[in-house]
Amino acid sequence: MTHRLPVFAAIAAALVLSACGQSGDTNAAEEGGVVNLYTARHYDSDLMLYERFTEQTGIRVNRIEGNADQLLARMQAEGDASPADVFVTADAGALWRVQNAGLLQPVQSETLNAAIPANLRDPEGRWFGFSRRARIVAYDQARVQPAEIDTYEEIASPRFRGQLCVRSADSVYNLSLVGALIEAWGPDRARQWVEGVVANMARPPEGGDRDQIRAVGAGVCQIALTNSYYYIRLASGDDAADREITTRVKLAFPSLDGQGAHVNISGGGVAANAPNRANAIRLLEYLASAEAQTLVSQHNNEYPASPNVPAPAPVDAYADFQAHPMPVSAYGPRQAEALAMMSAAGWR
Repeated sequence: MTHRLPVFAAIAAALVLSACGQSGDTNAAEEGGVVNLYTARHYDSDLMLYERFTEQTGIRVNRIEGNADQLLARMQAEGDASPADVFVTADAGALWRVQNAGLLQPVQSETLNAAIPANLRDPEGRWFGFSRRARIVAYDQARVQPAEIDTYEEIASPRFRGQLCVRSADSVYNLSLVGALIEAWGPDRARQWVEGVVANMARPPEGGDRDQIRAVGAGVCQIALTNSYYYIRLASGDDAADREITTRVKLAFPSLDGQGAHVNISGGGVAANAPNRANAIRLLEYLASAEAQTLVSQHNNEYPASPNVPAPAPVDAYADFQAHPMPVSAYGPRQAEALAMMSAAGWR
């Protein structure tokens, strides 16, 4: 998924979203009632989760889909009358933007706090991460040694001049990574890293993460930035050509200041004007459950958020790494600075 910073589409366009369910039916009382979900995640695994939730609770999930900024604009246009109960998206920065717009409310739940580590949720309980993904490096094992890319600094080193493939600056995953580097290193050192990345690009940014991995396999570049689950999808998917690429292109988990690889989340929170607040909290608590985290990991190749939920196959083969403990809530406030820094350096 690609999410752009909030230069929002016109409100009229934002209102033309596909509705999977009747979101206006907020007073229905079939069995356990309803919960109106605004989601920027579009995965079959998520549909299984909502079906399981309904089976267990009797609460019907009315689903409205769009990208994060479309849904944010829609909620703003709807105002206090918004039927949204729960907002779900990928990336902590996107969750922060919705939070910063005043569209999420705090939730106090012992179940959520026990299931989700503190660094993977908003300190005030406005959103919670339910799955993790690491932003790491795919590399050509014939041309690169793992020790050459065991830190994030090395990605921008002269060793890889003209040998890096990466997607565009407005990729929310890149924005969060650079935001994390600003948080860890300060702007001057982060700017040097960004400039090194631009100098190392084998081609102008294009495509998604899977395209970067395939480019390494085709010899266009020696290394590429990617989210972990995209690689795992290629390695375990039905496409024989993609599986063959992953026999030659491997994953490295660079460390940030010796504390582990940068991770991001998918997550959600209760909408500020949720008409079905109790049902909304029940849905969040289900998404935090071991069952839900296992299903997402198994079918969408993300890592469970909870350290107490083991990663199932095929993700377990890539789960033995140290994750950086930085609170993911730090990424969003840094994303505007990150984009300005990347644009100034020529990262398009």
